[in-house]
Amino acid sequence: MYQQMIFVNLPVNDLDATKRFFTALGYTINPQFSDETAASVVISDTIIAMMLTREKYAQFTKKEIVDATKSSEVLIALSAESREKVDELVEKAVAAGGTISGETQDHGFMYGRAFDDLDGHTWEVVWMDPAAVQG
Repeated sequence: MYQQMIFVNLPVNDLDATKRFFTALGYTINPQFSDETAASVVISDTIIAMMLTREKYAQFTKKEIVDATKSSEVLIALSAESREKVDELVEKAVAAGGTISGETQDHGFMYGRAFDDLDGHTWEVVWMDPAAVQG
């Protein structure tokens, strides 16, 4: 059965630092789709973050590339299997050089936190009670 995938392409200032950051979070780099201008960060079987040097990213758009530390271009949300996994990933991100973004959101059935990566891209990590989703 076909599973649709998502490839998020993001511009980065320092590709080596970005690779270190995301491997510190527990993700892997797929060398088959990585080179000196791009790193293919495997988030899951169906989610890949393509981290591109600004020069490489510019080859895919005629638009101005924003500085994500000053402007919001995208909010990336990842699910987590528990509240503890939300906290664990955010704490790993901060330990690897990221920063907390916004306030913790705790609605009982849903819990979320967010961090900004080294280039200012915001990653939200959210857990939702499976019973609330069904019902």
